[in-house]
Amino acid sequence: MHVLPLVLDLGGTFVFAISGAMVAVRHRLDIFGVLVLAFAAGNAGGITRDLLIGAVPPSAIADLKYSGVSALAGLLTFYWYPVTHRLRRDVQWLDAVGLAFFAVAGAEKALLHGIHPIMAALLGMVTGIGGGMLRDVLVSEIPAVLRADLYALAALAGASVVVSAHLLHLHPMVAALLGGGLCFALRFMAIRYGWHLPTAQPPQEEAADAPRRRHHDEGN
Repeated sequence: MHVLPLVLDLGGTFVFAISGAMVAVRHRLDIFGVLVLAFAAGNAGGITRDLLIGAVPPSAIADLKYSGVSALAGLLTFYWYPVTHRLRRDVQWLDAVGLAFFAVAGAEKALLHGIHPIMAALLGMVTGIGGGMLRDVLVSEIPAVLRADLYALAALAGASVVVSAHLLHLHPMVAALLGGGLCFALRFMAIRYGWHLPTAQPPQEEAADAPRRRHHDEGN
């Protein structure tokens, strides 16, 4: 079943690499910048997971398939951005699919390396959100995972199902389908109906002072 995490990893890498490349094009980066963001978005989560579980060198560095998939996604987006831009809503759904792939693959690989089930679930979440966080940081944006509707929570829920299925000795394919399905379903509902976690609300006096502080900072 080592093939299952590989297939899920490569599928998630391609989808997230497209999202990274689209962000790069929107910020008017050159082709090198597009490829860098594509690789970062597609592989940062997996690299972090592999380093934490001791699978070194990380698959994204040791296996050229990951770089190839990332480069392909980056080049497709760079040269056919008008097409991908028109499909940006569809890419949002693909992003949900990629999140499900990575959450499942991360948990499965952690379990294969003998990691404690609780930590395996957390590593599944890290695999899903790591690339998007680095992508947003590289373009000086607040990571979407910190403000998006049910993003990290969806990944954690999917990874937890995979771990639970493993403890119940279910077939890995069944675990992948259940975990990936739950992760995608949560993201689907969040995108479609705006489900989200409670957000921090500053005191009213701080909210009133915010425009004045911003104006003062801009003047300096």
